[in-house]
Amino acid sequence: MRIFIRSFSNSFTKWAKKPVSGAKLKNYLGRPSNNLSSGLVGLANVGKSTFFQAITKSTLGNPANYPFATIEPEKSLVVVPSIKLDHYQKLFGSEKKLSSNLTIWDIAGLTRNASSGAGLGNKFLADIRQVDGIFQVVRGFRDDEIVHIEDNKVDPVRDLMIVNDELILKDLEFIEVGIEKVNKLFKRPNANKAEIELELKTLEKIQDLLYDGQKVINEPWSAEEIDIINSYNLLTAKPTVYLLNVNEEDYKSQSNEFLSQIQEWMEENSPQDELVIFSAQYETKLNESGNSEDSAIPRIVERMRDALHLISFYTCGPKEARQWTVRVGSTAPEAAGVIHTDLQKTFISALVYKWDDLKSEKAPFNEAGLKSSGKQHRHGKKYAVEDGDVLLVKAAGGKTR
Repeated sequence: MRIFIRSFSNSFTKWAKKPVSGAKLKNYLGRPSNNLSSGLVGLANVGKSTFFQAITKSTLGNPANYPFATIEPEKSLVVVPSIKLDHYQKLFGSEKKLSSNLTIWDIAGLTRNASSGAGLGNKFLADIRQVDGIFQVVRGFRDDEIVHIEDNKVDPVRDLMIVNDELILKDLEFIEVGIEKVNKLFKRPNANKAEIELELKTLEKIQDLLYDGQKVINEPWSAEEIDIINSYNLLTAKPTVYLLNVNEEDYKSQSNEFLSQIQEWMEENSPQDELVIFSAQYETKLNESGNSEDSAIPRIVERMRDALHLISFYTCGPKEARQWTVRVGSTAPEAAGVIHTDLQKTFISALVYKWDDLKSEKAPFNEAGLKSSGKQHRHGKKYAVEDGDVLLVKAAGGKTR
């Protein structure tokens, strides 16, 4: 478990990333897609819709002070902030810049016994199944005027346990049904018993894990097991970024009376996931004032992209500088396919400029100088795209992008 502390010395905090040079394609839990989404999850009335309005700069959510103010999930696209895109626009003299987006859904609040249908729980859990990553909002502020669905008492660890238990219980239902179906497959003529046995063993392993109160994402899995797990779209296999919703004072000091308790709980129950301190009310104030310098939103968006194994590459020219999204380990042809499917089918090669080589460059873009200094790289189909790469794709038929 990692906690990310905000520094107010700069308007944007740079976070170290694990190097992905030479990254190999690997299986990840979740859908194999570059267009992944996330959902705001948590108990009713903890500030999800208020945060949704702030992060989307919209009034789509309903921040009413009572449970189940949100019934149907609300969707919005959030711009992915990128200092690299800002730099590339200036370097290439692009007329405009186009950012990537992260799809976020505001999902109605859960309640205790949601997995049994309480408080429209089955519907809300089904909504969570449709997203790829979870922003779990946890209330860490006291306010007598804002009711809490659990005995009107603020207790973040209790809230974490409730949501965690409901996700686990619902996954257990899916696994138990899955085990029953797989067992029936043994009776079919010409059944591939080796494949069936592997699926059954994987499901039984998941079942034992869930019985121990652990999430699927906490366990290391083989590529074969991941393929099986992904076919079940389990709630506890989705990465989570925990958002501790505090008051403005706590956000600015990056401290909270419940912080150590939450960290201890996460170390035991959700060690692969991350925690970010934010303030929904303060984000609303920043949004209304037009001042985003101290906002936690850029960091929150980046943490989810990290959790979903998403990186950015760029295409740049006089007309536009554009940010594209791929998963870590994607090859150059796969990146080309994000731009246009025809480019992947007819891919020949890609000219690549690295962020480390371009971040100190000044406009105008000096292609000849970069080439002569060995900073222009030509790669083929096996090249794994890295975060910050600028690509010029060459394809059959004289197509370039």
